[in-house]
Amino acid sequence: MTTLSEAPGLPALSKPRFIALMAMLMAINAISIDIMLPGLQEIGASLGVVDENARQYIITAYLIGMGCAQLVFGPLSDRFGRKLPLLGGLCLYALCALAIVFVPSFTGLLALRFIQGIGAAATRVITVSIVRDVYGGRMMAEVMSLVLMVFMIVPVIAPSVGQLIMIFAEWHMIFVVICLFAVSVATVVMLRLPETLSVEHRRPFTVTSILAGFRIVLTNRVSLCYSLAAAFLFGSLFGFINSAQQILVGIYGLGTWFPLVFAGFASMMALASFTNSRLVKRYGMRRLSHGALIGFVFTSLIWVAASVSGLLPFWLFAALYACAMFQFGLIGSNFNAMAMEPLGHVAGTASSVLGFTQTIGGATIGALIGQAFNGTITPLAIGFLSVSIIGLAFVLTAEKGKLFRPHNPAI
Repeated sequence: MTTLSEAPGLPALSKPRFIALMAMLMAINAISIDIMLPGLQEIGASLGVVDENARQYIITAYLIGMGCAQLVFGPLSDRFGRKLPLLGGLCLYALCALAIVFVPSFTGLLALRFIQGIGAAATRVITVSIVRDVYGGRMMAEVMSLVLMVFMIVPVIAPSVGQLIMIFAEWHMIFVVICLFAVSVATVVMLRLPETLSVEHRRPFTVTSILAGFRIVLTNRVSLCYSLAAAFLFGSLFGFINSAQQILVGIYGLGTWFPLVFAGFASMMALASFTNSRLVKRYGMRRLSHGALIGFVFTSLIWVAASVSGLLPFWLFAALYACAMFQFGLIGSNFNAMAMEPLGHVAGTASSVLGFTQTIGGATIGALIGQAFNGTITPLAIGFLSVSIIGLAFVLTAEKGKLFRPHNPAI
């Protein structure tokens, strides 16, 4: 069984435990969003928010903070190693979650969510960097798929946990739970995770070095185009998350069934991630992700055509969205692995630039899609179709117009 190299005073970490820990780190961001979805209405009412769409800013503020800070945490982790910046980010995240419990205003909540996102940026950037430190090529795609599969358990259970909290307590308790989860993950990192970046591979933390690293990332056609494609596709996911409560509860009247249905959609992504982990070594990242992207385009096209003729019955809406999410699950981990593959020598900086592009781009696009909500699902369907076509254009640019062709047997 594969283990990470042992560090002084730390036990070796087996591959399954490594994957579980990486999934816990990635889950920080999922739990920060999904657990509070059932409570958005009460949070808004408690803090005097009149406009329903304005509640979506609770998610957007967090994503913007997380996206911007990734540009800092990447170079920091290339200079000081992965572990210390990661623990610092987790501490900031947990402190902000605790502070939100006592926040007196909606503006204050948004400010703290922005700062909390800054802390969470460490988990997004450094987790991918750690995986790239340890694995490469199709093996990285396999590991990232397994990480995302475990990570997707959080969107399955988090809304239900949030709903349960809302039954027995006020919305403030949601942030207490978030704080406790972060403290638990930080404890495991401190006690079990060895440093994965050797001293000889560390880069100086200077303006010249950072700009040189950014230049390496931004001038690599494959990495940049796959990152931009992922950003647009993540925009569709954030667009649904922003308006999920309004659609599933407001339009379809699911009420307390909302967490269960949301969990079903998340399960499709988890299933796709597991499928990808089983197939990627045999068929390669490009064949799987390119095929899924084309399927995403056609699914979105059918969705738009059906939605403009009137309100879709719930079963049809659920089937189309679940299909899109399964395809998304085959795209995300592969696109990230292909974007990171040429940049192993600057993994921290690369992860920060790619994460910034995907998070800020995805959050902005998701906010536009969410704010376009007009009481129907048509804006969401149009948003899905638009981002999928743009994503396909970026992939064609990355591959010089030739899809499905592996660059080498390992990719």
